[in-house]
Amino acid sequence: MHQKKRSTPPSEARAVRRHHTIEHALGEALAQHGVVLAPKASGRFERFDAPDKPKGNGNGWYRIHSSQAASFGIWHLDVAETVTLAGPSNPEAAAHAQLEAMRERERRDRERQQRQARAAEQARRWWAQAAPANPGHPYLDRKRLPSYNLRQRGDMLLMPLFFEGELVNLERIFPDGSKRPLPGGRVKGVASLIGSLDGAERVLVAEGWSTAAALHEAMGCPVVVARNADNLAPVARRLRQRFPEMDITICGDDDRHLPAQGLTNKGRIAARHAALATDARLLMPSFCAGCETCTDFADTRLCWLGGGRG
Repeated sequence: MHQKKRSTPPSEARAVRRHHTIEHALGEALAQHGVVLAPKASGRFERFDAPDKPKGNGNGWYRIHSSQAASFGIWHLDVAETVTLAGPSNPEAAAHAQLEAMRERERRDRERQQRQARAAEQARRWWAQAAPANPGHPYLDRKRLPSYNLRQRGDMLLMPLFFEGELVNLERIFPDGSKRPLPGGRVKGVASLIGSLDGAERVLVAEGWSTAAALHEAMGCPVVVARNADNLAPVARRLRQRFPEMDITICGDDDRHLPAQGLTNKGRIAARHAALATDARLLMPSFCAGCETCTDFADTRLCWLGGGRG
């Protein structure tokens, strides 16, 4: 008489070891959250980019504690889990991992605030020492725009960046057109302004300085410079909080070249999102028939002037 083979209950099946190494187990657990990387057993907190945030966000962390256990988390999603070779982790280990992650995040926040404070001090010092922008600077000459709110230090144009009314950073515009904020300075939610908001009935919000300058020249109303697509919504929200009755128009870039590369049109999507989030109007550039290079209002202005894209 043959004894019937007992099937393994699901609870026992989960306890069967499925991985040869803790690195493999951790990598598989991370993949379930859309994170693709090869974990390393350094024994320290390692950071990674959360997949639903811009590149460089560093919102995820992991730590391999031993050859048998590891933990990981994604701060903005309030995710904290532990992983073992044998299967699911216990609640005590998960709570301990979350506590360690909170301490690590507090340390990172303190360091970030210190870097931002140093950058803000440098920004105020440089701004006070800077000369008026040279109208013949290569960038301004190429864009065929006045200097408006810019100053100059050496060959760099300086655009002031404010947060809650305080100068906290500078965007450096180099002769070749590349732009970089001061290292370590605050970038989220910061903005610059061309024109004055005093008594204004309408304000525009644009990504870059040249786009904002072109719009200000053409329409005469104040234009807030948000720096990039990711900053459009945060800047527009603060503007709406400050001026609840203001007529706000989001003027987006049309990154129409990106879909051809298999990417999304980030400028158009971000502008639409910012407009919807703040009950604002949306204005997008129109292009000449056959034009394949222009993406923003500064580009179309140059085309209209006959100078080509700057």
